[in-house]
Amino acid sequence: MVAMSTKKKRVIVGMSGGVDSSVCAHILKEQGYDVVGVTMKIWQNDDMANDGGCCGLSAVNDARRVADSLSIPFYVLDFREEFKKTVIDYFIREYFKGRTPNPCIACNRHVKWEAFLEKSLGLEADFIATGHYAKIERLENGRFAIKGSFENKKDQSYALYNLTQFQLEKTLMPLGNYSKEEIRDIAKSIGLDVANKPDSQEICFIPDNDYGNFLKNNSDYEALTGDFVDINGNKIGTHNGIIYYTVGQRKGLGAFGKPMFVKNINPTKNEVMLGSDSDVFENSLICDDINMMAIGEIVGEIDVLAKTRYSQKLAKAKIKKDGERIICNFLEPQRAITPGQSAVFYDEIGNILCGGTIT
Repeated sequence: MVAMSTKKKRVIVGMSGGVDSSVCAHILKEQGYDVVGVTMKIWQNDDMANDGGCCGLSAVNDARRVADSLSIPFYVLDFREEFKKTVIDYFIREYFKGRTPNPCIACNRHVKWEAFLEKSLGLEADFIATGHYAKIERLENGRFAIKGSFENKKDQSYALYNLTQFQLEKTLMPLGNYSKEEIRDIAKSIGLDVANKPDSQEICFIPDNDYGNFLKNNSDYEALTGDFVDINGNKIGTHNGIIYYTVGQRKGLGAFGKPMFVKNINPTKNEVMLGSDSDVFENSLICDDINMMAIGEIVGEIDVLAKTRYSQKLAKAKIKKDGERIICNFLEPQRAITPGQSAVFYDEIGNILCGGTIT
């Protein structure tokens, strides 16, 4: 008779020191996994180490205390090189191209999954896990997909659209069926000090939220003044440099006698086009750098629910493939569709079909 293996599946949990990843580790341990906690060291300097949101020294200390409380091993792994190359350098590049990047999405794909998963598999892990509010499901067509929760106000599926099939297969997300309030209640019930810790809101490598100053001080690019123009191309003022503006912005533009909004940024001409609020609504978008998720390909034109930013409500649209790009046409005009942000397309039950970067 051959003895059955009783070895537990090992899962390495990315622990930020917050309540979500802490309870994630607890739930997986309760489910019988061999849980190991890891915090990713990404800070580039002492300021970021002390105040770096989800990955600074305070986060490391909180995560270590939680791991001790849960009686699980804990390590800090160095991802500074990967973070600088794929997140910080990308962030700087995009702004000087007149686009508005999403560093969290870049970090998810390249650091929290690509680099972290590779290192975890080298440590004989079967899975990695995170405290994201989303679910991973294997569909009837055999593909893995992130499923958003339309009712959960903390749903984080939008920021996870660009994960690969292999990454999804190797990932656990146990918080997908919980609300934030329920997670905090669990943390309190098991005596975790982080139960009431507030969520991190700022970009982790810009704790003071002054990204313009960060861009000036951390790049060789120069933010040159240029022209504000109206929708007809007429000069109406002078801007401080395209890095300070994003599509849909109203504040910080100066006085024009009426409310004005950023409609477009032209890095070639170093121009920022302004218009009225109605001028920043668009009926369509084009995106590239496509990641297919629930479906392997787009055949013809298909109906979707679309998001063009994290906090946006889902909007009905139709998408079709155009070479390596996706063309999306909305049933109703959408406000401030922004180059550099992501367009994510869902089916009617919440599965992410695909997504890409708005051009």
